[in-house]
Amino acid sequence: MSVREDSSMGKVTGFLEIDRQVAKYQPASDRIRHFREFTIPMSDPEVQKQAARCMDCGIPYCHGPTGCPVHNQIPDWNDLVYNNNWEAAIQNLHSTNNFPEFTGRVCPAPCEEACTLNLEDAPVAIKTVEQAIADKAYELGFIRPQPAAVRTGKKVAIIGSGPAGMAAAQQLGRAGHEVHVYERESKPGGLLRYGIPDFKMEKNFIDRRVEQISGEGVTFHCGVNVGVDLKVEQLIADHDAVLYCGGSETPREAGIPGFDLAGVHDAMPYLVQQNKRVGRENIDSVGWASDPILAGAKHVVVVGGGDTASDCVGTAFRQGAVKVTQLDIRPQPPEKEDKLAVWPFWATKMRTSSSQAEGAVREFQVATLEFIGEDGVLTGVKCCEVDERRKPIAGTEFIIKADLAFIAIGFSGPFTTSVLKELEGKLTLNTDRRGSTNVVANDRDYKTSVDKFWTAGDVRRGQSLVVWAIREGRQAARAIDEALMGSTVLPR
Repeated sequence: MSVREDSSMGKVTGFLEIDRQVAKYQPASDRIRHFREFTIPMSDPEVQKQAARCMDCGIPYCHGPTGCPVHNQIPDWNDLVYNNNWEAAIQNLHSTNNFPEFTGRVCPAPCEEACTLNLEDAPVAIKTVEQAIADKAYELGFIRPQPAAVRTGKKVAIIGSGPAGMAAAQQLGRAGHEVHVYERESKPGGLLRYGIPDFKMEKNFIDRRVEQISGEGVTFHCGVNVGVDLKVEQLIADHDAVLYCGGSETPREAGIPGFDLAGVHDAMPYLVQQNKRVGRENIDSVGWASDPILAGAKHVVVVGGGDTASDCVGTAFRQGAVKVTQLDIRPQPPEKEDKLAVWPFWATKMRTSSSQAEGAVREFQVATLEFIGEDGVLTGVKCCEVDERRKPIAGTEFIIKADLAFIAIGFSGPFTTSVLKELEGKLTLNTDRRGSTNVVANDRDYKTSVDKFWTAGDVRRGQSLVVWAIREGRQAARAIDEALMGSTVLPR
Protein backbone atom coordinates (compact mmCIF):
# COMPACT_ATOMS: atom_id res chain seq x y z
CA MET A 1 0.00 0.00 0.00
CA SER A 2 1.27 3.46 -0.87
CA VAL A 3 2.11 5.83 1.98
CA ARG A 4 1.75 8.85 -0.27
CA GLU A 5 -1.19 11.04 0.70
CA ASP A 6 -2.12 12.16 -2.81
CA SER A 7 -1.49 11.11 -6.38
CA SER A 8 0.38 14.23 -7.52
CA MET A 9 4.13 14.45 -7.72
CA GLY A 10 6.06 17.19 -5.99
CA LYS A 11 7.88 18.21 -9.18
CA VAL A 12 5.76 17.36 -12.18
CA THR A 13 8.23 18.91 -14.64
CA GLY A 14 11.35 17.56 -12.90
CA PHE A 15 12.25 15.19 -15.73
CA LEU A 16 12.27 18.13 -18.16
CA GLU A 17 14.32 20.49 -16.00
CA ILE A 18 16.86 18.22 -14.30
CA ASP A 19 19.53 16.12 -15.99
CA ARG A 20 20.22 12.57 -14.86
CA GLN A 21 23.13 12.33 -12.44
CA VAL A 22 24.44 9.32 -10.56
CA ALA A 23 27.08 8.98 -7.87
CA LYS A 24 30.65 9.36 -9.14
CA TYR A 25 33.56 6.97 -8.57
CA GLN A 26 37.04 7.54 -7.24
CA PRO A 27 39.54 7.54 -10.14
CA ALA A 28 40.61 4.03 -11.15
CA SER A 29 44.22 4.81 -10.27
CA ASP A 30 43.13 5.48 -6.67
CA ARG A 31 40.48 2.82 -6.13
CA ILE A 32 42.61 -0.14 -7.26
CA ARG A 33 44.87 0.54 -4.28
CA HIS A 34 42.27 -0.64 -1.77
CA PHE A 35 39.30 -2.99 -1.34
CA ARG A 36 36.86 -0.45 0.11
CA GLU A 37 33.80 0.92 -1.65
CA PHE A 38 34.79 3.74 -4.00
CA THR A 39 31.45 5.36 -4.83
CA ILE A 40 31.34 9.01 -3.76
CA PRO A 41 27.94 9.63 -2.10
CA MET A 42 25.76 12.41 -3.43
CA SER A 43 24.51 15.14 -1.10
CA ASP A 44 20.91 15.04 0.10
CA PRO A 45 19.86 17.96 -2.16
CA GLU A 46 21.44 16.21 -5.17
CA VAL A 47 19.58 12.97 -4.38
CA GLN A 48 16.33 14.89 -3.96
CA LYS A 49 16.80 16.52 -7.36
CA GLN A 50 17.25 13.08 -8.94
CA ALA A 51 14.14 11.80 -7.16
CA ALA A 52 12.24 14.78 -8.57
CA ARG A 53 12.84 13.46 -12.10
CA CYS A 54 10.36 10.60 -11.54
CA MET A 55 7.37 11.24 -13.79
CA ASP A 56 4.70 9.30 -11.85
CA CYS A 57 3.89 7.33 -15.02
CA GLY A 58 0.38 6.04 -15.50
CA ILE A 59 1.75 2.49 -15.77
CA PRO A 60 5.23 2.46 -14.17
CA TYR A 61 7.10 -0.52 -15.59
CA CYS A 62 9.85 0.05 -13.02
CA HIS A 63 7.60 -1.63 -10.41
CA GLY A 64 7.97 -5.08 -11.87
CA PRO A 65 7.89 -7.84 -12.70
CA THR A 66 9.57 -6.30 -15.76
CA GLY A 67 11.57 -3.84 -13.70
CA CYS A 68 11.73 -4.95 -10.08
CA PRO A 69 11.37 -8.52 -8.78
CA VAL A 70 10.37 -7.29 -5.29
CA HIS A 71 7.93 -4.73 -6.76
CA ASN A 72 9.46 -1.66 -5.11
CA GLN A 73 7.01 1.27 -5.18
CA ILE A 74 9.56 3.47 -6.86
CA PRO A 75 7.47 6.56 -7.76
CA ASP A 76 6.15 6.67 -4.19
CA TRP A 77 9.49 6.79 -2.44
CA ASN A 78 11.00 9.07 -5.06
CA ASP A 79 8.24 11.55 -4.24
CA LEU A 80 8.84 11.14 -0.50
CA VAL A 81 12.57 11.79 -0.92
CA TYR A 82 11.87 14.87 -3.04
CA ASN A 83 9.67 16.14 -0.22
CA ASN A 84 12.42 15.42 2.37
CA ASN A 85 10.38 12.71 4.12
CA TRP A 86 13.16 10.15 4.57
CA GLU A 87 11.40 8.20 7.32
CA ALA A 88 8.30 7.55 5.23
CA ALA A 89 10.56 6.73 2.27
CA ILE A 90 12.39 3.95 4.15
CA GLN A 91 9.08 2.64 5.51
CA ASN A 92 7.76 2.38 1.97
CA LEU A 93 10.97 0.80 0.68
CA HIS A 94 11.06 -1.72 3.53
CA SER A 95 7.49 -2.74 2.76
CA THR A 96 8.80 -4.56 -0.32
CA ASN A 97 12.57 -4.92 0.22
CA ASN A 98 14.21 -6.03 3.47
CA PHE A 99 17.69 -4.94 2.42
CA PRO A 100 17.73 -1.87 0.14
CA GLU A 101 21.32 -1.09 1.12
CA PHE A 102 22.30 -4.40 -0.54
CA THR A 103 20.31 -3.96 -3.74
CA GLY A 104 21.20 -0.26 -3.91
CA ARG A 105 24.83 -1.35 -4.23
CA VAL A 106 24.90 -4.60 -6.19
CA CYS A 107 21.67 -4.82 -8.20
CA PRO A 108 22.12 -4.22 -11.97
CA ALA A 109 18.96 -2.08 -11.79
CA PRO A 110 16.51 -3.59 -14.30
CA CYS A 111 14.14 -0.92 -12.92
CA GLU A 112 16.18 1.76 -14.69
CA GLU A 113 16.05 -0.20 -17.94
CA ALA A 114 12.25 -0.27 -17.58
CA CYS A 115 11.97 3.44 -16.71
CA THR A 116 9.95 5.47 -19.21
CA LEU A 117 12.75 8.04 -19.35
CA ASN A 118 15.10 5.30 -20.58
CA LEU A 119 13.37 5.70 -23.93
CA GLU A 120 15.50 8.85 -24.08
CA ASP A 121 18.55 7.17 -22.47
CA ALA A 122 18.10 9.20 -19.28
CA PRO A 123 16.27 6.98 -16.76
CA VAL A 124 15.61 8.11 -13.21
CA ALA A 125 18.64 7.30 -11.01
CA ILE A 126 16.56 4.76 -9.08
CA LYS A 127 19.45 2.70 -7.75
CA THR A 128 21.26 5.80 -6.47
CA VAL A 129 18.14 7.04 -4.68
CA GLU A 130 17.44 3.59 -3.20
CA GLN A 131 20.93 3.35 -1.69
CA ALA A 132 20.67 6.91 -0.39
CA ILE A 133 17.36 6.15 1.37
CA ALA A 134 18.83 3.13 3.16
CA ASP A 135 22.06 4.92 4.15
CA LYS A 136 20.12 7.97 5.34
CA ALA A 137 17.78 5.75 7.37
CA TYR A 138 20.73 4.24 9.22
CA GLU A 139 22.22 7.70 9.76
CA LEU A 140 18.97 8.98 11.28
CA GLY A 141 18.33 5.88 13.39
CA PHE A 142 15.21 4.73 11.54
CA ILE A 143 16.40 1.11 11.18
CA ARG A 144 15.88 -0.68 14.48
CA PRO A 145 14.80 -4.18 15.55
CA GLN A 146 11.06 -4.77 15.23
CA PRO A 147 10.41 -7.83 17.41
CA ALA A 148 7.01 -9.50 17.29
CA ALA A 149 4.58 -8.48 20.02
CA VAL A 150 3.21 -12.04 20.25
CA ARG A 151 5.11 -15.31 19.87
CA THR A 152 3.43 -18.19 18.03
CA GLY A 153 5.26 -21.08 19.68
CA LYS A 154 6.27 -22.41 16.25
CA LYS A 155 9.92 -23.19 15.39
CA VAL A 156 11.42 -22.69 11.93
CA ALA A 157 14.93 -23.65 10.79
CA ILE A 158 16.57 -21.96 7.82
CA ILE A 159 19.54 -23.56 6.05
CA GLY A 160 21.74 -20.84 4.55
CA SER A 161 22.09 -17.17 5.48
CA GLY A 162 22.39 -15.55 2.07
CA PRO A 163 19.88 -12.87 1.00
CA ALA A 164 17.05 -15.42 0.64
CA GLY A 165 17.68 -16.96 4.05
CA MET A 166 18.13 -13.59 5.76
CA ALA A 167 14.96 -12.14 4.22
CA ALA A 168 12.93 -15.20 5.19
CA ALA A 169 14.39 -15.15 8.71
CA GLN A 170 13.43 -11.52 9.23
CA GLN A 171 9.89 -12.01 7.92
CA LEU A 172 9.27 -15.16 9.95
CA GLY A 173 10.77 -13.63 13.09
CA ARG A 174 8.51 -10.62 12.81
CA ALA A 175 5.56 -12.98 12.39
CA GLY A 176 6.33 -14.30 15.88
CA HIS A 177 8.01 -17.62 15.09
CA GLU A 178 11.16 -18.90 16.77
CA VAL A 179 13.68 -18.85 13.92
CA HIS A 180 17.08 -20.55 13.78
CA VAL A 181 19.43 -19.89 10.85
CA TYR A 182 22.22 -22.38 10.11
CA GLU A 183 25.24 -21.16 8.14
CA ARG A 184 28.17 -23.28 6.93
CA GLU A 185 30.67 -20.41 7.04
CA SER A 186 31.95 -18.53 10.10
CA LYS A 187 29.75 -15.47 9.49
CA PRO A 188 26.26 -14.94 8.02
CA GLY A 189 25.68 -13.58 4.52
CA GLY A 190 26.40 -16.45 2.15
CA LEU A 191 27.85 -15.41 -1.20
CA LEU A 192 26.65 -11.89 -0.45
CA ARG A 193 29.50 -11.80 2.07
CA TYR A 194 31.99 -14.22 0.56
CA GLY A 195 31.34 -13.91 -3.18
CA ILE A 196 30.76 -10.18 -3.73
CA PRO A 197 33.98 -8.14 -3.28
CA ASP A 198 34.14 -5.45 -0.61
CA PHE A 199 34.78 -2.80 -3.25
CA LYS A 200 31.21 -3.41 -4.42
CA MET A 201 29.68 -3.79 -0.96
CA GLU A 202 31.46 -3.56 2.36
CA LYS A 203 30.38 -6.23 4.81
CA ASN A 204 29.47 -3.94 7.72
CA PHE A 205 26.09 -3.57 5.99
CA ILE A 206 25.49 -7.30 6.44
CA ASP A 207 26.67 -7.11 10.06
CA ARG A 208 24.17 -4.32 10.80
CA ARG A 209 21.28 -6.34 9.36
CA VAL A 210 22.33 -9.45 11.27
CA GLU A 211 22.36 -7.35 14.45
CA GLN A 212 18.87 -6.04 13.67
CA ILE A 213 17.49 -9.49 12.80
CA SER A 214 19.06 -10.98 15.93
CA GLY A 215 17.35 -8.21 17.92
CA GLU A 216 14.07 -9.46 16.49
CA GLY A 217 14.59 -12.87 18.09
CA VAL A 218 16.31 -14.78 15.26
CA THR A 219 19.25 -17.00 16.28
CA PHE A 220 22.19 -17.48 13.88
CA HIS A 221 24.25 -20.69 14.15
CA CYS A 222 27.49 -20.28 12.15
CA GLY A 223 30.08 -22.91 11.35
CA VAL A 224 27.37 -25.58 11.00
CA ASN A 225 27.36 -27.50 7.72
CA VAL A 226 23.85 -28.96 7.62
CA GLY A 227 23.88 -32.45 6.15
CA VAL A 228 27.39 -33.02 7.52
CA ASP A 229 27.70 -31.55 11.03
CA LEU A 230 23.94 -31.62 11.67
CA LYS A 231 21.52 -33.97 9.96
CA VAL A 232 18.65 -32.51 7.93
CA GLU A 233 16.37 -35.19 9.33
CA GLN A 234 17.17 -33.94 12.84
CA LEU A 235 16.28 -30.36 11.87
CA ILE A 236 12.99 -31.52 10.40
CA ALA A 237 12.19 -33.50 13.54
CA ASP A 238 13.01 -30.59 15.87
CA HIS A 239 11.18 -27.85 13.94
CA ASP A 240 7.72 -27.19 12.55
CA ALA A 241 9.22 -26.11 9.22
CA VAL A 242 12.64 -26.12 7.53
CA LEU A 243 13.52 -23.71 4.70
CA TYR A 244 16.46 -24.61 2.45
CA CYS A 245 18.23 -21.53 1.02
CA GLY A 246 21.54 -23.13 0.11
CA GLY A 247 22.27 -21.05 -2.98
CA SER A 248 23.84 -22.17 -6.27
CA GLU A 249 27.52 -22.78 -5.60
CA THR A 250 28.80 -25.63 -7.78
CA PRO A 251 30.89 -24.07 -10.59
CA ARG A 252 29.70 -24.95 -14.07
CA GLU A 253 32.15 -27.32 -15.76
CA ALA A 254 33.93 -25.72 -18.72
CA GLY A 255 35.44 -28.90 -20.14
CA ILE A 256 38.55 -27.03 -21.26
CA PRO A 257 41.70 -29.16 -21.68
CA GLY A 258 44.48 -28.20 -19.28
CA PHE A 259 42.12 -27.31 -16.43
CA ASP A 260 44.33 -29.30 -14.05
CA LEU A 261 47.39 -27.08 -14.61
CA ALA A 262 48.69 -25.15 -11.61
CA GLY A 263 47.39 -21.60 -12.00
CA VAL A 264 43.93 -22.49 -13.38
CA HIS A 265 41.05 -22.01 -10.94
CA ASP A 266 37.31 -21.66 -10.74
CA ALA A 267 36.39 -18.06 -9.97
CA MET A 268 34.59 -18.48 -6.67
CA PRO A 269 37.45 -19.90 -4.54
CA TYR A 270 39.50 -16.87 -5.59
CA LEU A 271 36.79 -14.38 -4.62
CA VAL A 272 35.96 -16.18 -1.36
CA GLN A 273 39.63 -16.16 -0.36
CA GLN A 274 40.06 -12.45 -0.93
CA ASN A 275 36.85 -11.58 0.89
CA LYS A 276 38.09 -13.62 3.84
CA ARG A 277 41.44 -11.81 3.78
CA VAL A 278 39.69 -8.45 3.83
CA GLY A 279 37.47 -9.68 6.66
CA ARG A 280 40.55 -10.94 8.55
CA GLU A 281 39.30 -14.51 8.47
CA ASN A 282 41.18 -17.74 7.84
CA ILE A 283 41.03 -18.42 4.10
CA ASP A 284 40.26 -22.11 4.68
CA SER A 285 36.67 -22.66 3.64
CA VAL A 286 34.31 -25.62 3.37
CA GLY A 287 33.82 -26.52 -0.28
CA TRP A 288 36.44 -24.13 -1.68
CA ALA A 289 40.18 -24.41 -2.35
CA SER A 290 42.34 -23.29 0.58
CA ASP A 291 45.75 -22.87 -1.09
CA PRO A 292 46.41 -19.13 -1.53
CA ILE A 293 45.50 -17.73 -4.95
CA LEU A 294 47.09 -14.33 -5.63
CA ALA A 295 47.40 -12.27 -8.83
CA GLY A 296 50.27 -9.96 -7.84
CA ALA A 297 52.78 -9.39 -10.68
CA LYS A 298 50.95 -11.91 -12.90
CA HIS A 299 49.31 -11.97 -16.30
CA VAL A 300 45.68 -12.94 -15.65
CA VAL A 301 43.03 -14.32 -18.01
CA VAL A 302 39.38 -14.46 -16.96
CA VAL A 303 37.06 -16.73 -18.97
CA GLY A 304 33.48 -15.45 -18.89
CA GLY A 305 31.59 -12.24 -19.43
CA GLY A 306 29.32 -11.92 -16.40
CA ASP A 307 29.40 -10.29 -12.97
CA THR A 308 31.56 -12.99 -11.38
CA ALA A 309 34.14 -12.58 -14.14
CA SER A 310 34.09 -8.82 -13.62
CA ASP A 311 34.62 -9.31 -9.88
CA CYS A 312 37.70 -11.42 -10.66
CA VAL A 313 39.01 -8.61 -12.88
CA GLY A 314 38.64 -5.97 -10.14
CA THR A 315 40.15 -8.26 -7.51
CA ALA A 316 43.15 -9.09 -9.71
CA PHE A 317 43.90 -5.40 -10.32
CA ARG A 318 43.78 -4.71 -6.58
CA GLN A 319 46.19 -7.56 -5.93
CA GLY A 320 48.67 -6.05 -8.38
CA ALA A 321 48.15 -7.98 -11.62
CA VAL A 322 50.35 -6.84 -14.52
CA LYS A 323 47.63 -7.39 -17.14
CA VAL A 324 44.07 -8.72 -17.04
CA THR A 325 42.34 -10.08 -20.15
CA GLN A 326 38.68 -11.05 -20.14
CA LEU A 327 37.35 -13.52 -22.71
CA ASP A 328 33.69 -13.50 -23.76
CA ILE A 329 32.37 -16.03 -26.26
CA ARG A 330 29.45 -13.73 -27.13
CA PRO A 331 29.70 -11.14 -29.92
CA GLN A 332 30.49 -7.59 -28.90
CA PRO A 333 27.06 -6.04 -28.30
CA PRO A 334 25.92 -2.80 -29.92
CA GLU A 335 26.62 0.47 -28.14
CA LYS A 336 22.89 1.24 -28.08
CA GLU A 337 19.81 -0.96 -28.20
CA ASP A 338 16.69 -0.56 -30.36
CA LYS A 339 14.35 0.92 -27.76
CA LEU A 340 11.14 0.14 -29.61
CA ALA A 341 12.16 -3.51 -29.96
CA VAL A 342 13.24 -4.26 -26.37
CA TRP A 343 11.98 -1.63 -23.90
CA PRO A 344 10.99 -2.11 -21.05
CA PHE A 345 12.97 -5.35 -20.86
CA TRP A 346 16.69 -5.76 -20.11
CA ALA A 347 18.55 -4.90 -23.29
CA THR A 348 21.65 -6.46 -24.80
CA LYS A 349 24.04 -3.56 -25.26
CA MET A 350 27.65 -2.66 -24.53
CA ARG A 351 28.10 -2.34 -20.79
CA THR A 352 31.36 -1.64 -18.99
CA SER A 353 31.61 -2.47 -15.30
CA SER A 354 33.70 -0.40 -12.92
CA SER A 355 36.22 -3.27 -12.78
CA GLN A 356 36.50 -3.53 -16.56
CA ALA A 357 37.03 0.24 -16.68
CA GLU A 358 40.09 -0.18 -14.48
CA GLY A 359 42.09 -1.42 -17.47
CA ALA A 360 40.89 -4.85 -18.56
CA VAL A 361 41.50 -6.02 -22.12
CA ARG A 362 38.21 -7.43 -23.39
CA GLU A 363 38.08 -10.01 -26.16
CA PHE A 364 34.64 -10.74 -27.67
CA GLN A 365 33.47 -13.67 -29.81
CA VAL A 366 36.43 -15.70 -28.61
CA ALA A 367 36.43 -19.33 -27.43
CA THR A 368 38.90 -20.79 -24.95
CA LEU A 369 40.36 -23.88 -26.61
CA GLU A 370 42.99 -24.99 -24.12
CA PHE A 371 45.07 -24.01 -21.11
CA ILE A 372 48.69 -24.63 -21.99
CA GLY A 373 51.67 -24.95 -19.69
CA GLU A 374 55.14 -26.26 -18.97
CA ASP A 375 55.99 -28.76 -16.25
CA GLY A 376 52.40 -28.72 -15.05
CA VAL A 377 52.27 -24.92 -14.65
CA LEU A 378 50.06 -22.58 -16.70
CA THR A 379 51.88 -20.40 -19.23
CA GLY A 380 49.13 -19.38 -21.64
CA VAL A 381 45.57 -19.69 -22.88
CA LYS A 382 44.94 -20.89 -26.42
CA CYS A 383 41.95 -19.16 -28.02
CA CYS A 384 40.25 -18.69 -31.35
CA GLU A 385 37.54 -16.59 -32.91
CA VAL A 386 34.07 -18.12 -33.27
CA ASP A 387 31.17 -17.63 -35.67
CA GLU A 388 27.62 -16.61 -34.78
CA ARG A 389 26.91 -20.19 -33.68
CA ARG A 390 29.94 -20.14 -31.39
CA LYS A 391 31.83 -22.58 -33.63
CA PRO A 392 35.62 -22.12 -33.94
CA ILE A 393 36.84 -20.39 -37.09
CA ALA A 394 39.82 -22.24 -38.55
CA GLY A 395 43.05 -20.29 -38.78
CA THR A 396 42.13 -17.72 -36.10
CA GLU A 397 43.93 -19.40 -33.18
CA PHE A 398 46.10 -17.29 -30.89
CA ILE A 399 47.74 -17.63 -27.47
CA ILE A 400 47.46 -15.16 -24.58
CA LYS A 401 50.25 -15.21 -22.01
CA ALA A 402 48.87 -16.23 -18.63
CA ASP A 403 50.29 -17.05 -15.20
CA LEU A 404 46.82 -17.26 -13.68
CA ALA A 405 43.43 -18.07 -15.23
CA PHE A 406 39.93 -18.03 -13.77
CA ILE A 407 36.86 -19.77 -15.13
CA ALA A 408 33.75 -17.68 -14.44
CA ILE A 409 30.96 -19.16 -16.55
CA GLY A 410 28.30 -19.56 -13.90
CA PHE A 411 27.02 -22.15 -11.45
CA SER A 412 25.20 -25.43 -11.96
CA GLY A 413 23.40 -25.77 -8.63
CA PRO A 414 23.97 -26.26 -4.89
CA PHE A 415 26.82 -28.26 -3.40
CA THR A 416 25.92 -31.96 -3.52
CA THR A 417 28.02 -33.01 -0.52
CA SER A 418 25.65 -31.98 2.26
CA VAL A 419 21.86 -31.44 2.15
CA LEU A 420 21.30 -32.99 -1.27
CA LYS A 421 23.44 -36.00 -0.38
CA GLU A 422 21.48 -36.71 2.79
CA LEU A 423 18.10 -36.29 1.08
CA GLU A 424 19.10 -38.20 -2.06
CA GLY A 425 16.13 -40.09 -3.44
CA LYS A 426 13.65 -38.11 -1.31
CA LEU A 427 14.07 -34.59 -2.70
CA THR A 428 12.78 -34.05 -6.24
CA LEU A 429 15.30 -32.26 -8.48
CA ASN A 430 15.15 -30.99 -12.04
CA THR A 431 17.54 -29.66 -14.65
CA ASP A 432 16.73 -26.25 -16.13
CA ARG A 433 17.49 -24.99 -19.64
CA ARG A 434 20.95 -23.87 -18.52
CA GLY A 435 21.83 -27.34 -17.29
CA SER A 436 21.57 -26.38 -13.62
CA THR A 437 20.22 -28.88 -11.09
CA ASN A 438 17.63 -27.22 -8.85
CA VAL A 439 15.31 -28.36 -6.07
CA VAL A 440 11.73 -28.61 -7.33
CA ALA A 441 9.18 -26.29 -5.70
CA ASN A 442 6.73 -23.82 -7.22
CA ASP A 443 6.76 -20.07 -6.56
CA ARG A 444 3.42 -20.10 -4.73
CA ASP A 445 3.93 -22.39 -1.74
CA TYR A 446 7.69 -23.19 -2.14
CA LYS A 447 7.10 -26.71 -0.75
CA THR A 448 9.39 -29.55 -1.78
CA SER A 449 8.68 -33.27 -2.08
CA VAL A 450 9.87 -33.74 1.55
CA ASP A 451 7.32 -33.09 4.31
CA LYS A 452 7.91 -29.90 6.37
CA PHE A 453 10.70 -28.91 3.95
CA TRP A 454 10.53 -25.72 1.85
CA THR A 455 13.11 -24.12 -0.46
CA ALA A 456 13.80 -20.66 -1.91
CA GLY A 457 16.43 -18.64 -3.72
CA ASP A 458 19.07 -19.84 -6.18
CA VAL A 459 18.76 -23.44 -4.98
CA ARG A 460 15.21 -23.39 -6.38
CA ARG A 461 15.29 -21.01 -9.35
CA GLY A 462 18.94 -21.38 -10.36
CA GLN A 463 21.71 -18.79 -10.35
CA SER A 464 20.14 -15.33 -10.24
CA LEU A 465 20.25 -11.84 -8.73
CA VAL A 466 20.33 -10.80 -5.06
CA VAL A 467 16.98 -9.04 -5.55
CA TRP A 468 15.38 -12.29 -6.77
CA ALA A 469 16.76 -14.09 -3.69
CA ILE A 470 15.17 -11.46 -1.43
CA ARG A 471 11.84 -11.85 -3.22
CA GLU A 472 11.93 -15.65 -2.92
CA GLY A 473 12.86 -15.51 0.77
CA ARG A 474 9.95 -13.15 1.47
CA GLN A 475 7.46 -15.25 -0.47
CA ALA A 476 8.63 -18.52 1.09
CA ALA A 477 8.29 -16.94 4.55
CA ARG A 478 4.69 -16.03 3.77
CA ALA A 479 3.97 -19.57 2.53
CA ILE A 480 5.47 -21.11 5.68
CA ASP A 481 3.61 -18.70 7.98
CA GLU A 482 0.34 -19.51 6.24
CA ALA A 483 1.00 -23.25 6.43
CA LEU A 484 1.82 -23.09 10.15
CA MET A 485 -0.91 -20.67 11.23
CA GLY A 486 -3.71 -21.16 8.69
CA SER A 487 -3.51 -17.52 7.59
CA THR A 488 -0.83 -14.84 7.23
CA VAL A 489 -0.43 -11.07 7.15
CA LEU A 490 3.04 -11.27 5.56
CA PRO A 491 3.15 -9.73 2.06
CA ARG A 492 3.95 -11.62 -1.11
